[in-house]
Amino acid sequence: MTEPAWTMDGVPRRPGVYLFRDAGGKVLYVGKARDLRARLSSYRRPGGDGRFSIPFLARDARDVETIVTRTESEALLLEDALIKQHKPPHNVRLKDDKSFLMLRLDTAERFPRLKFVRAHSPKHGKQEGRSRFFGPYASARAVRATLSDLHRVVPLRDCPDSVMNHRSRPCLKHQIGQCSAPCVDLISATDYEELVQRATRILSGDIRELEEDLEARMQRAAEELEYERAAQWRDRLKALRRTVEGQGVKPRDRVARDVLGLARRGDTAVVHRLAFRDGRLAESRTHRFRSELPDEELLHSVLTALYGGGRRAAPDELVLPCEPADGELLEGALSEAGVKLVVPGGGDRLKMLDVAGENAREALTKFERETADGEAVLEDVAALLDLDEPPEVIDCFDVSNFQGSHVVASRVRFRRGIADRSGYRRFKVRGVEGQDDFASMREVVGRSLRRGAKEDDLPDLVVIDGGRAQLDSALSAREEAGAWSVAMVGLAKARAERSVKGKRKARSEERLVLPDVESPIELPRHSAVRLLFERIRDEAHRFAITYHRKERGRIRSRMDGIPGVGPAKRKALIQRFGSVAGVSEASVEELASVPGISGALAKTILDHLGGRDDAAS
Repeated sequence: MTEPAWTMDGVPRRPGVYLFRDAGGKVLYVGKARDLRARLSSYRRPGGDGRFSIPFLARDARDVETIVTRTESEALLLEDALIKQHKPPHNVRLKDDKSFLMLRLDTAERFPRLKFVRAHSPKHGKQEGRSRFFGPYASARAVRATLSDLHRVVPLRDCPDSVMNHRSRPCLKHQIGQCSAPCVDLISATDYEELVQRATRILSGDIRELEEDLEARMQRAAEELEYERAAQWRDRLKALRRTVEGQGVKPRDRVARDVLGLARRGDTAVVHRLAFRDGRLAESRTHRFRSELPDEELLHSVLTALYGGGRRAAPDELVLPCEPADGELLEGALSEAGVKLVVPGGGDRLKMLDVAGENAREALTKFERETADGEAVLEDVAALLDLDEPPEVIDCFDVSNFQGSHVVASRVRFRRGIADRSGYRRFKVRGVEGQDDFASMREVVGRSLRRGAKEDDLPDLVVIDGGRAQLDSALSAREEAGAWSVAMVGLAKARAERSVKGKRKARSEERLVLPDVESPIELPRHSAVRLLFERIRDEAHRFAITYHRKERGRIRSRMDGIPGVGPAKRKALIQRFGSVAGVSEASVEELASVPGISGALAKTILDHLGGRDDAAS
């Protein structure tokens, strides 16, 4: 190994943080230590704990900076802050889970129903106002399976109020025994409340009473030779048990425990986390990243990324495949939450760890398979577009608007052919008046490329959803941003061309529009390159539409609280003026010309929306 360029001169035997930098001063790695001198010495000691073989230290590190802290806990907090500030390439940076998949029961409703929601608290059965939350669940599929099984046992309604309040006869779910039909008064409020309490007990894990009741009904039906009815009770009993059994290992105790399985190959590492709460599996999550650190150092960084800085409530116990580096420091920093680090040698904990490890290995294998397929496709993309190298990072932009107002855009990022949600971005178009998709595209692409150039985060290829005009707008933005190294291509949708008589004449395939190339390239149907581009374009469109609907809902809600304006008048105003913006730009006289809107109400509307106040004189 090459002798490290950095020296140990003046490094104290104190707790603190150290930063490795390259020749240009860029931070490569941030670490913490109970004893700075002992830790940094271990990086230089051949045959010590193995960390001397970390390739990037020998290859890139030219200097090391140390920051002394008073306590080890301060070192942990400072390390977290410095990682966020410098974003060093060799630190593990896990994107926090956006939210947890849960079920919500709103007891304020006349006939409460269970709703599939996202919440930021993982606490099972948490109370919030007059709503109660159950979960979290490992995936949307797990939530839907739980709801399906539960409705077989406890037939609560699952339709929204807007549907329930307008029904005149029971729905199909009532006919198959999965809804008690409160919409047409086939169940009293008292009996429905009993169903709600039963559902609450089941989701909280208490099924003994209901289990005994179902078993008794099944036996009674069998004794009366009603075998079909007995089979129905048997199926409901199985559904009940599936609802509360959860997935994976079922622990014998009720300790709040996170189990972390680790799998790695080369510089690719996967950690799979199983979270057990109240004696059942509450969450299953995979985290993938690239790192050259040894397992002990890597695991230390993962634990800091997962639980440091208060970003996630730490459990009572962490089950790990090996002792993390500076385990005592880490356990001490998490001691306020009462966390215990355990490396099991046998028993139930080792079984849980085996399950987590198997999930990590499966995720790693799947990623490698997808990566291999993706790399082959990217080589085809490079050949098709005449690029020097396969594009590792591909960005795609899409613009969405509603009748020329409320224009937003999205950027999705694919890394090695796989969606990288940490690179997704949303844009509000600010500098464009009215509906001008070309100017909007130019604005958002320019903003993205300028920021990418500033942060050294430019893509290798940009895909524009559109034809020649949209691509030309994006190319102008690239010139203005000075990002000439970024390749660009337009993706024009397949369309059917029709003759004068309306009969289909021909169909064009998906086409790639290239800069300075007059004729577009048609992509053969079912080709791997076409499927990749379609997947990227469709994801950009989905992301833009989702954001656009969210923003439209926010704007329309401005009219919801206007005194005297109900749904009918609001609809009439939108139909007349096209949008909320159109309503706010109208005069009092124009508003008063709408049936049901008086002059006084028109003035109230404009006052509320901050619009014109120029009644005709």
